[in-house]
Amino acid sequence: MEKLIQLIVNIKKNREVRETINFRIQEFQKITEKSTNEILKELCFCILTANFNAEKSIKIQEEINDGLLTFSESKLAKELKKSGHRFPNIRAKYIVEARMHEESINRIILSPGDEQEQRDWLAKNIKGIGYKEASHFLRNIGFTDLAIIDFHIIDLLTRLELIQKPKNLGKKKYLEIEKLLRNASIKLNMNLAELDLYMWYAETGKILK
Repeated sequence: MEKLIQLIVNIKKNREVRETINFRIQEFQKITEKSTNEILKELCFCILTANFNAEKSIKIQEEINDGLLTFSESKLAKELKKSGHRFPNIRAKYIVEARMHEESINRIILSPGDEQEQRDWLAKNIKGIGYKEASHFLRNIGFTDLAIIDFHIIDLLTRLELIQKPKNLGKKKYLEIEKLLRNASIKLNMNLAELDLYMWYAETGKILK
């Protein structure tokens, strides 16, 4: 654990990185002030990131924009393919189906509740959304107490000898690693949303969303 703590402490000394992460967290917290459409597009983005590159998903989200909410499944699949997504057909299907949950998603956003229960609901009811993607979506709309455990984070924790690289990441293993990260966040006096951005920077040298 101490290796991770010291790594984050050292990165936090970099003023530019620290200010960029603080700004990004503020952006996440402001998204609920935007329209429902913007929030739904963020869900679409997280569906796109499953087993796919986050930077490319951001570019696709920007290119297709409102089309994520308005295009037919066939047109959306065509546009995703044109934009270079690895799984255009199934992601288009999941995105179109996710639109039908707009009312329930609004209820999650507007009603204070247990973040883990809200994540469970998303993972259970939105096709294409697992624990990682649900955590990612909730973090990107201002929630702070969930870990986004993707392969970058797994690789970092493995290298720091905090975990053995899992063959698969089921719910039990996900929650086990999340508990480890929550303990680290408490020691660092930051929330899991902040810790994720610092860890992502440590592994990739980038601060995305």
